[in-house]
Amino acid sequence: MINSHPSCNYSLSEYFEILCPKDDYPAFIDKYLSLDILQRLKEIGLLCGTDWTSLYKNRFYYSRFDHSFGVALIIWHFTHDKKQTLAGLFHDIATPVFSHVSDFRKGDALTQTATEEPTSKILRSSKKLEELLKQDELCVSQIENYHIYPVADNEIPNLSADRLEYMFPSGMALDGSWTMDEIKLCYNDIIILKNENNVDELGFKTKEIAKIYCRHFCMIGHILQLNENKLTLQLLGEIMNLSEKLNVLCEKDFMTLSEQQILEKIELFINKDESETKESGLLKAYYRTFRNMKKIRHTSHPLKNHFCVSLNVKQRYINPLVQNGDKSVRLYEISEASKKIIDDFLKYKDSDYGCVKLIK
Repeated sequence: MINSHPSCNYSLSEYFEILCPKDDYPAFIDKYLSLDILQRLKEIGLLCGTDWTSLYKNRFYYSRFDHSFGVALIIWHFTHDKKQTLAGLFHDIATPVFSHVSDFRKGDALTQTATEEPTSKILRSSKKLEELLKQDELCVSQIENYHIYPVADNEIPNLSADRLEYMFPSGMALDGSWTMDEIKLCYNDIIILKNENNVDELGFKTKEIAKIYCRHFCMIGHILQLNENKLTLQLLGEIMNLSEKLNVLCEKDFMTLSEQQILEKIELFINKDESETKESGLLKAYYRTFRNMKKIRHTSHPLKNHFCVSLNVKQRYINPLVQNGDKSVRLYEISEASKKIIDDFLKYKDSDYGCVKLIK
C-alpha cells in the first residue's frame, strides 16, 4: 500500500507557503522558534518511529517541530489570533521521542493522549518563553491548552488545524498520496463554519473538494489501522520499556535525547553486552527485528518465536463540514460516496494478530 504512488520530490517550503502565504506570514512567531523546548522537537519524527525500520519506506523525514510550525501557520491563516497561534505552536511540546510510541508503551493505544500531561509544566518552567509572551502582551495560561480553541483542536471526526496539518505530511511521506496541487486545492477551499453545536470548525465551501479530502484522509488513516503500524509502534514501545528496565536508558532520556541518540545507546549496549540475560537477549532480538523487518504476517493467532500484537487503536478519520447555503452539513449526510468510504473505514478490521519473526 505504501508503494502504490510514484516517488516525487516534496518541497516543505512550498507546502508551508500553501498553509500561510508569505504576505500573511505571522512574523511574531519567529522569536519563539529558537526556544530550546521547541528546537528539541526537530529530533522527534511525526511518524512515530517508522523512519527507523525497514518495514516502512518513508519518502522524507518530517519532525514534530515541522508539524507544530505548520499547525501555527494554519491557525494564524484562519484566525489571525496570536494566542491561538502560539497554543498551536506549543501543543506538542511534551512529545517524547518516537511520538505516539510512548502512548503505546504506556497502554494508551486507543486514545493516544498519555504524553500531553506535562505540557503546562514545561511551558511554565521556561523563563525565556514568559519574557517573549510579555512582548506580545500574552501569558502562559492563554497558550498552554490548545484544546480550548476549536479551530486548533476538536474531537474526531471534526476537522481541526492539528488534524488538518498532520495528515498532509503523513500522506506525502508514508505513501505519496498527496500532490502539492491537491493540497492547495483542498486547503484553499477551507473556511471556518459553525457546526451542529454552533461552534467554530474548519470546513469546506465545496462538496466535491470535501469528498477529495475525505477520501485522502480515510486512505491515510487506513494505513494507521493496519497491523504493520500497530506492530511497529508496540515493538518500539517494548524496546523502550526494556531499555529502561535494563538501565540502558532512563525516562528522562526520552525527553532530552534525539531519536538517533536513543538508538545509538541501545546499539552500544547490544554490541557490548556479554551477560546475555533473558531480558537483554530479548532486547537484542526486539531491536534487531525492529530495525530489519521487511514484512509481517497477518494471522488469527499468535505465532511461536514471533513478536505478535492484537490491538485496538485510535481511528483517525474526518467527516467534514460542507457549506450548504446559509448553513453547514456533514459530508456524510450529502455524499453517498463519502458515506461509503467512512463506513468502510469504521468497519475495517485487520487480522486478529500481526506477527513478525524475531531476529536473534
